[in-house]
Amino acid sequence: MGYRSCGHHPAPGCLLTDPTHHPRPSLRRPFELLDGVWQFSLDVDHQWQGPAEVPFETEIVVPFAPETPASGIRADTVRRCWYRRSLDTGGVGADDRQVVAFGAVDRHATVWANGEIVATHTGGYTPFEADVTDAARRGDGIVDLVVRADDEPAALEAPRGKQDWRDDPHAVWYPRTSGIWRTVFAERTGTCHIASIDVAGDPAEMTMTVRSRIEGRPPAGLCAVLRVTGESSGRVFVDDRISLPGHELERTFAIGDGGLDDAWTLPWWPRMPHLFTVTMTLVDGNDRECDTAETTAALRTVSVTDNQICLNGRPYPLRLVLDQGYWPHTGATPPSLDAIRTDIELTRRLGFNGARIHQKTHDPRYFAVADRAGLLSWVEMPSAYRAGTTSTTNLLREWADIVAAHRGFPSVVAWVPVNESWGVPAVAVDQRQRALLRALTEITGALDGSRPVSANDGWETDGGDIVGIHDYTQDADRLVERYGTADAIAGLLRGVRPDGRAADLDHAPLGSRAAVLSEFGGVARRADTNGSKTSLGANGGAWGYDDVATPEQFVERYRALWAAVHESDTLAGACWTQLTDTYQEVNGLLTADRVPKADLESLADATRGR
Repeated sequence: MGYRSCGHHPAPGCLLTDPTHHPRPSLRRPFELLDGVWQFSLDVDHQWQGPAEVPFETEIVVPFAPETPASGIRADTVRRCWYRRSLDTGGVGADDRQVVAFGAVDRHATVWANGEIVATHTGGYTPFEADVTDAARRGDGIVDLVVRADDEPAALEAPRGKQDWRDDPHAVWYPRTSGIWRTVFAERTGTCHIASIDVAGDPAEMTMTVRSRIEGRPPAGLCAVLRVTGESSGRVFVDDRISLPGHELERTFAIGDGGLDDAWTLPWWPRMPHLFTVTMTLVDGNDRECDTAETTAALRTVSVTDNQICLNGRPYPLRLVLDQGYWPHTGATPPSLDAIRTDIELTRRLGFNGARIHQKTHDPRYFAVADRAGLLSWVEMPSAYRAGTTSTTNLLREWADIVAAHRGFPSVVAWVPVNESWGVPAVAVDQRQRALLRALTEITGALDGSRPVSANDGWETDGGDIVGIHDYTQDADRLVERYGTADAIAGLLRGVRPDGRAADLDHAPLGSRAAVLSEFGGVARRADTNGSKTSLGANGGAWGYDDVATPEQFVERYRALWAAVHESDTLAGACWTQLTDTYQEVNGLLTADRVPKADLESLADATRGR
């Protein structure tokens, strides 16, 4: 089996692979990509119950959803679909464990290996693993891998983000994403192996706390060998050996020499994104290696103080852009790593210091690139559409998995468990829905606790650290009137939003939370001079919150609205809607194929307030 990079058991401190190339950058080992051509069958009417019944008469390109052109399928309706491919593991030793990792399968996944079910998973936006060790041993190293994906379009209680339940996209809802839509890869671990490595860096104290969870039966005398190195310098900051009496490790280390130079240069800042590589190796009492993995870490804190969002203890005004993360031919899946890099580069060139990821999860490589580019990001829960007991159960489970999958990235600086009361439409009057909102916020703090939370971004905030406000007025003077001063914002939070909904439910003092205009703008410019398509949609339903005709008018409106934001003495930040045209929403700064609609430098100057 052709594992990438340093081999099966590299020495402690060996960089296993470039983190931006790894499909799971927050926990890296040598891996083999399983993307590419798989056998495939649509099963809209649930004809087949097991792999032996499936004819597999066509092929699909993984990891692109069957609804997309890039998949080679372009399906209209997917309720159930089947995938199949062969995996040659090269043989699995007695102390090894063979795993197939799935980045995301929408929405119920069942995995067979050589005819036996080895994994089931529910949650269309979260990763999971299938252990195929026994099947590989029985099959002389060969695994017949079959995946069934069930995704009922009418399941309105399922976290769906902007996936439409109708046949054609309407309003703010987009084509569905079914089946395998993120990278699949294989990796080898020890039977006793590292399940997670989480690192919290404190630039004020110049310390790094490493927490790790071990799975499998620990051998006698199990120890962890930890090494922390500077990613760019190769400088070794920690080299320690720790006895492990159980399945959990937590240890705090001093980072740096204690002097002024390290205190200045080692923390992570957007303009100086210093990163560390943390390598952990498990060894038994005979010093035999059981498993090795690595992650990326930073000395970086995010907090809210006196109505400001602070990075490393200093106020850091946010200039964000709403990023929905779709492409014309590949849908919710980026076509390549270069496409991810292009989006981040364009985000920076437009003058933004961060992106609010909206109603989906992004490819993990996006955050690995953002870590190195110094681009901040907000991570958001893809909402359910309808409230109820099933919806509550789904949201609580999947949001916990999303937080766990993203908390290892230094570039992630805020969480959004609910957007605009989607999935909790009666939160202002229904105590169960309000309890769910609070529970999602509290779960976020329990699982992470190191980043602020916008509890219900845009509408009816209850708890959390950020009051997100959405306002699509095109009148710059009104923006100044509503958000220019602390008194104006406090008055808005005590009353109702311009659309009649309450802005805030618990009426916490403004100083205890940061106010962010987390959606504004939304200006559409339908025509462009390059002949590029402005929309991914072809149904004629293109729209924006307002229209302009020329690049000059586009820049003029953009400059005026951002100038109103910069005039505020209280807003902790703002987020422009949006980065790219997305299906019928043509209010992007870029077309769907990433062509700017106006001069980049002029837009960037306005974003920065120049």
